[in-house]
Amino acid sequence: MINVVVVEDKDIIREGIQSLLDTSEGFKCVGAYPDCESMLENIDEAEVDIILMDIGLPGMSGIEGTRKVKELFPSIEVIVLTIHEESEKVFEALISGACGYLTKTTPHEEILLSIKDAYQGGSPMNSHIAKKMVQLLRAFDEQKKADQKLLSQREQEILSALAEGNAYKQIAEQLYISTHTVRYHIRNIYEKLNVNSQSAAIALAIKKGLI
Repeated sequence: MINVVVVEDKDIIREGIQSLLDTSEGFKCVGAYPDCESMLENIDEAEVDIILMDIGLPGMSGIEGTRKVKELFPSIEVIVLTIHEESEKVFEALISGACGYLTKTTPHEEILLSIKDAYQGGSPMNSHIAKKMVQLLRAFDEQKKADQKLLSQREQEILSALAEGNAYKQIAEQLYISTHTVRYHIRNIYEKLNVNSQSAAIALAIKKGLI
């Protein structure tokens, strides 16, 4: 049995999906809410497998609601619902943790198949959205490669040593260079990363995957 929660502010759509789930073998609607706030107050992670989440909700948006669900209930999968194929909003929802999306005009049989797909670890979405995801991953990979070229190998070694709590003198001894040279490299690191403190340099380097 796949337990599903529906979050949709339009009564006729919410009740229609609820009826579809409750009359389809292998599915059960365990909650239907008009907004994210009431859903978050009432759901139990142990009782929910999938959430069908409207993007355009009053109060907390479906995108923010998806982010909250994945923070609080990581095992629950979210499929976002949209009136039209709003690629930018759908894309943002996927980045926030949704595993796929459906338009509200999707035939009933396809809705059930998409829920089953998500339950089994799939990502129901069309080729247009999938292509945008691939483009984002490529851009991320290219940016990461560019970031890694930002610092020299020696600068990365020094920054890694700083992150491990080593003092300048210790770093100099480890790398067989002078303390003056360590300071020179650290000034270059600050300039390249556009920071002015050791903690900021370490934090940014970790974020960018440099160390």
